[in-house]
Amino acid sequence: MTFLWLLLAVFVVSWGLTLVLRRYALANSLMDTPNERSSHSVPTPRGGGVAIVVSFLLALLILRGLDLMSVATLVGLLGSGLLVALIGFADDHGHIAARWRLLGHFAASVWALYWLGGSPAVTIFGVTLDPGWIGNILFVLYLVWMLNLYNFMDGIDGLASAEAISVCLAMLLVYWFGAHLELAWGPLALVAAVAGFLSWNYPPAKIFMGDAGSGFLGVVLAGMSIEAASKSPELLWSWLIMLGVFIVDATWTLMRRLLRGEKVYEAHRSHGYQYASRKHRSHKTVMLASITINFVWLMPLSIAVACGWISGFFGMAVAYAPLIIIARTYKAGESEQVV
Repeated sequence: MTFLWLLLAVFVVSWGLTLVLRRYALANSLMDTPNERSSHSVPTPRGGGVAIVVSFLLALLILRGLDLMSVATLVGLLGSGLLVALIGFADDHGHIAARWRLLGHFAASVWALYWLGGSPAVTIFGVTLDPGWIGNILFVLYLVWMLNLYNFMDGIDGLASAEAISVCLAMLLVYWFGAHLELAWGPLALVAAVAGFLSWNYPPAKIFMGDAGSGFLGVVLAGMSIEAASKSPELLWSWLIMLGVFIVDATWTLMRRLLRGEKVYEAHRSHGYQYASRKHRSHKTVMLASITINFVWLMPLSIAVACGWISGFFGMAVAYAPLIIIARTYKAGESEQVV
């Protein structure tokens, strides 16, 4: 019962703080004005993701106080998430050169991985490997990519929020089937924090998340996946499967743009979800489609991997195959001049 009250409090704090941030943005003209790179048509306040950051970090402190989270996990998620959020907040209110943002992202990722115990063991086709220092490098890159791809995928109303909520809720079922419910507290708290913000971000959005919120969500979700992998290697694959909608779209788009020699750090509208939202003339349709994919397609495969019914690599390959087809169908990464 205490935890239910905590979830309600986190939701209320997030909802109320988003309202305050929206009024602050309107009063100080912190608006996202539509341009040729935008997926919206009406000037909209930005920076609402700070409500997610504050409410979730407060929840982490309470979870530690209730002895539902280890000190290492608390410090790892709090420190890395706060640094990424501060970098995003500063960028939302001005501009930070890409190289300095990236340096900060690497620092946050190294911090998270250190406190989460370093590179976890990885199971491939039933063989458990300890990747050592090579694994540390790869997992730091994973954290950096996740926080940046989450930023890239936060381009239409409600999508980034709905992804975080649906992935975390699905992982709760994965933890239940896999007998790892001790890992459920963090995802549950994140659901409550994001749900409060989504009340204002649901299409048509009254406020945008901004870099502070999107980068924060990316590094926290990646951090929770590493924490889960340290308990059971199969759970890393389960997380990678559940995050497939974002991972496939962002990675496929990045690769296509790199092959054309484009500056990948510049704003664009060539992600698959952006083409889809323009084709269907609806942000809500794309958001609901991603939720449906998560629960109907990705969650059963994620559960099967966690329970050992199929191998993690095979499960991820099966999960990603139709997502790649969808990305190709919606022209992800193709030049906007060509489409």
